Amino acid sequence: MKVLQAQMKTEQVIFSFTGTLPAQSFHEFAQHRAKRLSLQLETQFQNNTKARMQVTGQTDLVDAFEMALSLGPPDCVVRDVQRIATQSEEGKSS
Repeated sequence: MKVLQAQMKTEQVIFSFTGTLPAQSFHEFAQHRAKRLSLQLETQFQNNTKARMQVTGQTDLVDAFEMALSLGPPDCVVRDVQRIATQSEEGKSS
C-alpha cells in the first residue's frame, strides 16, 4: 500500500532556470516534456536567459521534468536550476 501511495504523491513546484535559453525553443521543449510526462505547466516568465515555470503532477515525473529541462534542447545551455516546492499532497493524483 505504501508503494501505491508514493506513486500517487503529487507536488507543485516552481523551477527557475538560468543560462542560454532561446525563448521559443526552450518553451516548446518544456511544453513537449510536460505533455509527455502528464504534467500541468504554467510558464510564469521567460526570456533568452531566464525561465520561471510552475509544474504540477506526480512527484517522480516532476523530477524527470527537471532533469529533462536541465539537459534542454540542443540550442540551450542551462547553467542553474532553482527548485521551490510550493505544495505536496499524498494520495491524490493530478
